[in-house]
Amino acid sequence: MNIHFYISLYTQNKDMKLIWNILKVLLAVFMIYAGSQHFINPDFFNPFVPDVLVFKTAIIYGSGILEVGLGILLLVPKFASKAALAIFVLMLLFLPIHIWDVFSDTPAIGSHQAALIRLPMQLVLIALSFKLYKTNA
Repeated sequence: MNIHFYISLYTQNKDMKLIWNILKVLLAVFMIYAGSQHFINPDFFNPFVPDVLVFKTAIIYGSGILEVGLGILLLVPKFASKAALAIFVLMLLFLPIHIWDVFSDTPAIGSHQAALIRLPMQLVLIALSFKLYKTNA
C-alpha cells in the first residue's frame, strides 16, 4: 500500500464527517423549526393528538418544547449523540400518527398527498437520527 491510498482514506473519512455534520445541523434546524411551530400555530397540531388524550394543548406545547430542546442539544457536542437517540425515539413514537394519517378519510395533515409525502419524510428522520446516534453525532 502506498501513501496515496492512506491519503485517499483520510480524505474520504474527512468528507464523510463533514457530510454527517451538515446533516446533523439540518436535522437540528428542522427540529427547532418544527418545535417552534407548536407555539406559533398550535391549532395545526390539534388533529394529530388523539381525542382520547386529555390536555391536548399541553401535549402540543410539551412536544414543541421537546423538539426545540432536542434540536438545540443536537448542536452541543457533549449531548449530540444522546439528542440524536432521543429524536430517534420521538420520531418512532410519532410514526403511528403518520401511518394513521395516510389511511384516514380525513388526514390531519390536510390531504392524502401531504400524508403520503410526510410518511416517507418521517422514515428519513428516523433513519437519519439513528445514524447520527450510531456515528456519535
